[in-house]
Amino acid sequence: MNFYFEAVTVLDKLDAKKGSIKSVIASVPEKNRKRTAALVIETLKYKQVLNEVIDVIQLLKQERKITSRNLALVLVHDLLLARGIQAGEGPIKQAILRHRTRLQSEFTRLKIKRGAKSNAELAQTDDSRAASIPRYIRVNRTCWSTKDALKIFEAQGYERGDPLLSKKAFKQDDHISDLFAFHPTVRFTEDPLYLSGKIILQDKASCFPAHVLAPPARDNSVVIDATAAPGNKTSHLCAIMQNKGKLFAFERDRKRFGTLKTMLSRAHCSNVEAVNSDFLTTSPNDPKYSSVTHILLDPSCSGSGIVNRLDHLLDNEQEADDDSERLNKLAGFQLKMIRHAMTFPSVRRIVYSTCSVHAIENEHVVREAIKSEEATSGGFRLGRKKEVLPTWERRGIPEEMDDPADAESVIRCSPGDDATNGFFVSLFVRTVGEDAGRPAQEAVKRKAEEEDGDGETQPAAKRRRKKKKGKAPVSS
Repeated sequence: MNFYFEAVTVLDKLDAKKGSIKSVIASVPEKNRKRTAALVIETLKYKQVLNEVIDVIQLLKQERKITSRNLALVLVHDLLLARGIQAGEGPIKQAILRHRTRLQSEFTRLKIKRGAKSNAELAQTDDSRAASIPRYIRVNRTCWSTKDALKIFEAQGYERGDPLLSKKAFKQDDHISDLFAFHPTVRFTEDPLYLSGKIILQDKASCFPAHVLAPPARDNSVVIDATAAPGNKTSHLCAIMQNKGKLFAFERDRKRFGTLKTMLSRAHCSNVEAVNSDFLTTSPNDPKYSSVTHILLDPSCSGSGIVNRLDHLLDNEQEADDDSERLNKLAGFQLKMIRHAMTFPSVRRIVYSTCSVHAIENEHVVREAIKSEEATSGGFRLGRKKEVLPTWERRGIPEEMDDPADAESVIRCSPGDDATNGFFVSLFVRTVGEDAGRPAQEAVKRKAEEEDGDGETQPAAKRRRKKKKGKAPVSS
């Protein structure tokens, strides 16, 4: 029965909007992940029908042992649509089996009512946009070369062509040279190349942040991935750095930290030090991080740009998109991450990215960040178009920036239109000398003095003295 409780935990997190299906499932221990993922996904596919059946027979009212709707959903799913409930003869299983005849009868009645000839016809269909997004795989250059990968793909029977037109066609990407596109239905999760870490399953847009950050492949390079789990972007940074220098990968959540370490081990990332800590609590004055020159920020966001083959199953997605209070909180957190990154004394380049389509998390955060005291005193500017994937046509939204011309400095990916998930990428570049970090650190110190431990501001007199120095940024 523990297996079912694990699936219920995942469904509860999805109901609470704590992440996408993919990210929440990634937090499940690896030994249980595949089985749990299959049950969760199949349950979501039939959720509408199962809910109707459960409500008609009033299962939750009649059986107190069934303590939640999600528990009822996973158990009824296996009773009606799988090989039965895979658990011992305990009270919870018996509570469901007592109603087996009525559950089966109502399920059959629904099939007839909807004109379904098979159970599969009752399932939710895929998001139509997902069909226009290829299956992307990134060649992990810490293990082998793109040239060798090409030979293997061709030996497996794949031919160069349009991957959306043929299951045997594949194409090398025009923007990321070690990325390849295959037909959306192609599976690599059991392929030895994936299991050995030679290929990484990663959407094209998700490859842009590390590509734009472009840390140097030198022995003295020091880089931070501030929100690293599950580890795709971290492993990409590692490959770009050719496993040289030092790459600190932060992840504050314990379970996701475990996922991150597993991923980094599989990807043969020997220059990475995984840190189970919150990046925001890391002192820029710590000698360990004082020489960091490149920081990648891909913080928590609404996930509104994700159009993978799973999240269309979440019936609360549109509600989440329209939750302005939630978006404002996310934007405040995202801005805080950027401002903190700007206080590291040696940092030269900062990439900020999201998988959101909302301007409030994208252009609005960037425009406030570039006006912040940390950006002004630290000498930061927005990266120019030539520095931020110049061949990518879709840029930012001009009317959402203070200076419409700044929209050319950021890039957007539109789900469905660009053959990727929705994404946003920006770059901040320090333009002054090596000592530029010192004023930024002083700004942080002043800010800390004005706030107590709970984040409450000190008396108004001190606030007024700060305001005289310039326009205050949006609260983070």
